Amino acid sequence: MGRFLAGVASALLLAGAGIFWWSSSGASADPLPTAPAAGLAATIPAAEDPPQASAATREERRFSRYDKDKDGRIVRDEYLANRRKGFAKLDRDGDGRLSFEEYAVKAGEKFAKADADKSGVLDAAEFATTRVIRKTPVRPNCPPPPPAQDAGDEG
Repeated sequence: MGRFLAGVASALLLAGAGIFWWSSSGASADPLPTAPAAGLAATIPAAEDPPQASAATREERRFSRYDKDKDGRIVRDEYLANRRKGFAKLDRDGDGRLSFEEYAVKAGEKFAKADADKSGVLDAAEFATTRVIRKTPVRPNCPPPPPAQDAGDEG
């Protein structure tokens, strides 16, 4: 622990000395000569104002998406509109109730597709087809691996 504290203290001292040296060497240097303001203004054309970023921040855009009637307020129905759409997609019979079968319809379809022999049971090979296949990023311009050398090939 003592070595660690000594190392930290010496690093801080070195950093402080570097900052002190840097600030003192910059103060003694002669500043660059300045041009008269009138002559400079005549040689540089007047620049237009730089383009401004839009005032809508990410949070303002999100607020705007929820505020359907654009009155500057979000009422409960506006806030829950996306949830209602998602619920309506799952509620296949439109009765306003979500049964387990409606909730799990995609999983049931995936099971039926994986059950190749239509036995109602997945064996290990059928179950392996249900795994999530993630796309791996393509690695362009990768050199091929060097050929493996056998120990007996050396002469």
